[in-house]
Amino acid sequence: MSLFSVFMISGSGMSAENERLSAIASNIANADSVANSSGQPYRAREVVFTAAPIADGDGSVNVDSSNAAAAGMSGVHIAGVVESQQPLKQVYDPSSPYANGNGYVQMPNVNPVDEMVNMISATKNYQANLDAFNVAKTLALKTLSI
Repeated sequence: MSLFSVFMISGSGMSAENERLSAIASNIANADSVANSSGQPYRAREVVFTAAPIADGDGSVNVDSSNAAAAGMSGVHIAGVVESQQPLKQVYDPSSPYANGNGYVQMPNVNPVDEMVNMISATKNYQANLDAFNVAKTLALKTLSI
């Protein structure tokens, strides 16, 4: 595995966790929103990750046995951002203009406690990728100084 593969793996991990943190921030910001711009209740967003082979600098995937991808190493790719399929919360508020015939308002399916746990996890994962990146950078600089 080349040293540059470490940079690409760590960089893809940091990018993925950054996207995850953006989704978490959106979820927390909309936790108490009754309706979005289309009039529907906000649904929590979740980022889906997949493993991605490490590409060479020119964007092509090298299948040489010395390559990280051939050695079973891969980065992270964002497959997409999906809306959570958890049921929406029902809050009794007959005075709300958004209440149904029974007086219940559909609220977002965002659990702030879960989102805070996810935020801590994403932050720790980002920091771990940053630490790996910095170690690889230090090793590269020491190699150049030899």
